[in-house]
Formats: sequence, C-alpha cells, structure tokens
Amino acid sequence: MAEIQNFLPIILLFLVMYLFLIRPQMKKAKQEKQFVAQLKKGDKVITTGGLHGKVLELYDDGTCIIESGAGKMKFERSAISMERTAKLNAPVKEKK
Repeated sequence: MAEIQNFLPIILLFLVMYLFLIRPQMKKAKQEKQFVAQLKKGDKVITTGGLHGKVLELYDDGTCIIESGAGKMKFERSAISMERTAKLNAPVKEKK
C-alpha cells in the first residue's frame, strides 16, 4: 500500500496535465481541421498573417486561391485563421 501512495502524486500530475493541457489542444486541433474541411468558394477569410480575402478556388492538395486587394494568392488551407475568420463573419450586434 505504501508503494502506491509513493506513485499517487505522479499519477495525479499526469492526470492534471492531460485534463488541462493535452485534451484542450486535441479539441482545438479537431475544430481547426473541421473548419478547414468546411471552407467553400466565396467564404471571406483572414489568414494567420492578417491578410483579408475571399476564397476563389479550393484544391485537393490542401491549398486554395484567395483574392485580396493585392490580387490572387495561393495559400495553404492551414494558414487560414479559424478565430479571426469567425470574428470577421460574426453577426453585427446593433446598439440601442
């Protein structure tokens, strides 16, 4: 019984690390993968670098063509920011 009590703090440490570090990262990665898979032509997006544009074409190799004020550019789908794009496409609340 004393041997189990010696390992209990280490086991609890791994449990806490899983619950607070590993699990949320896995959940966020899954959401980002789903977001990238749901992109379609005409979506307004923002890249991780801050470029605003509209998706013109999507390719099976994981790239897409985005049209911005600077012209047409080719990006990896993973370079599109899920959080920034969600804020861009969020409905605007009216002030009373």
